[in-house]
Amino acid sequence: MNAQGPATRGAAVRQTDADARLLAALLDGMEVGLAAMDRDGVLTHWNREATRMLGWTAEESVGRNGLEGWALRPADAVAVRSQLLGASAGAPPRVHEFALLTRDGRRVLVRAQAHQVTAPDGRPLGLYFAFSEAGAQVELERSLALAEAMMDEAPTGVVLVDADLRPAAVGDSAARWLDCDRGALLGHPLGEVLGDGVQELEAALQHVLATGKALSGVKLWAALRADPGRRRCWRSEFVRLGSPLGEEPVPLGVAWFFEDVTLHEQSEQEGTVLRFRATQLRRAAQAAAECEDPMEGAVGYLDFVLAGFADYALLDVVQGAPGADADAPDAGLLRAAVSPVGSTGQEAALEPSGIPARYGEVHPAVRALERAGTVCVSDVPAAAVPAAVPAAGPAAPRPDWALLRHWPSGTVHGLCTALRSRGRTVGVLTFLRGSTRPRFDRADIAYAEDIAARVAAAVDLARKA
Repeated sequence: MNAQGPATRGAAVRQTDADARLLAALLDGMEVGLAAMDRDGVLTHWNREATRMLGWTAEESVGRNGLEGWALRPADAVAVRSQLLGASAGAPPRVHEFALLTRDGRRVLVRAQAHQVTAPDGRPLGLYFAFSEAGAQVELERSLALAEAMMDEAPTGVVLVDADLRPAAVGDSAARWLDCDRGALLGHPLGEVLGDGVQELEAALQHVLATGKALSGVKLWAALRADPGRRRCWRSEFVRLGSPLGEEPVPLGVAWFFEDVTLHEQSEQEGTVLRFRATQLRRAAQAAAECEDPMEGAVGYLDFVLAGFADYALLDVVQGAPGADADAPDAGLLRAAVSPVGSTGQEAALEPSGIPARYGEVHPAVRALERAGTVCVSDVPAAAVPAAVPAAGPAAPRPDWALLRHWPSGTVHGLCTALRSRGRTVGVLTFLRGSTRPRFDRADIAYAEDIAARVAAAVDLARKA
C-alpha cells in the first residue's frame, strides 16, 4: 500500500491536469463569451471569445473582483450584479441584456445567461455567465424566424434539398402543391412524388449544386404520380445553400422556391392559340373573298386553318341535286377536297375521285351527318370525351383503327362536324390528328364548328351556282 501511494497520487495529479487542459480547450473553443466567478465575485475564467468581443485578455481579467470599473460602467454595476446574482440553482435560465465596456472604451450591448454553480451538498460555489453580442443574436433569431415563417406560412412553396437531391425540409405550400404530407417526402427521392418532369427538376438542382449560381424564372412543367393526367407549371428559383462556418462555403444542398402558375400559363397559351386562330380565319376570309369559284374559297379555308390545328382536313359534300340535303333518300357523301394536297406519303384514297365515300353506318362522318352536329373519336384511352359532344369509336387502340375509317395511317384523333347552311346539311368537314398531337378538346370543337359554318356557306353558294 505504501509503495502504491505515490504512484496513485501522481496518476490523480496527471488526470487533474488533463481535465483542466480539456476544460480550457472547451472554453476557448466556444462560440460565445464565457466568464465565471467564485462566491466572492472574483473572476476565475475568461475565454477566448470574450477576449475577441471586448478586447480584455484572460491575464487581464482573471483575478479581478467583479466587472465594475473595467468591463462595466459604475452606473450599470448595481443592475447587472442583481441580474447575475439572481440566478439560482435549478431555475430555468433567463436572458439578460446589458452593456459591457471594451478595452478601448466602447460599449457593446450583450445578451447573457447566468447559471449558479453549487457543491454536492448544495453550498454555492459561484456562477458563470455566457454572453454574445445582441446584434449577432438578433440576426440569428431573425434568420431562424424567417426560415420558420417560410416553411410554415409563406405562400411560396419552399423545399430544401440536400446534396443527394433528397428533400430535407418541406414547407406547407410546397406540401400542398406536391399533394403530400410534409414529413412523407423527407429523405425520399423526388421521383416518388413526381412523374413527368422530375428529370428537368433534378437537372436544375444538380446544375446549381455544381456551379453555385442561382437559377431564377425557371418554368417547370411536371405531373404528380398520383395525378399523371394533369400537368402543372411551377415558376421556380434555385439557390445553393452553403455553410458559413468554413473558410470556403460547404454545399449543404439547394433551396427550391416555387409557385404554381398553371392557370396563368394555360390562360396565356389559350390566348396565344385564340389569337393565332382568329388571324388565320381572317386571312382565309380575305383569300376566299377574292375567289370567283365559291368551292375554291371553301378549299382555301382548309389550307389556312390547318396550320397548328390538325394534320389533315377532308371535305365531303352531300351528293345529289343542288337542293338536296342529308335527309334526301339518295343522299350520300362525296369527297370534294383534301388538305394538304400532295403531301409526302399521302394515300391516294384521300384524293377526290368522284366516287361516293365508302363509309359504314357507324363512321363518325355519317354519324355527324345524321345528327347535324359534331362527333369526336380517338384511338387512345382518355378520361372522357367532352360531354356536349357524342363520342364514337373503341375505348382501346387498335392497329387497324384508322384503316377501318378510310383515314391515313397514323391517325389517332378525328373530329367530324356537319356543314349546315340555310337549315340544311350540305356536307361534313373532318379534321385528323396523328399521335404527336393531343385529342380534340372543347376549344378545338368550337374552332372546328366556326370553320364549318364558313365552309358550309361557300359550299352552299357553289351548289346554287
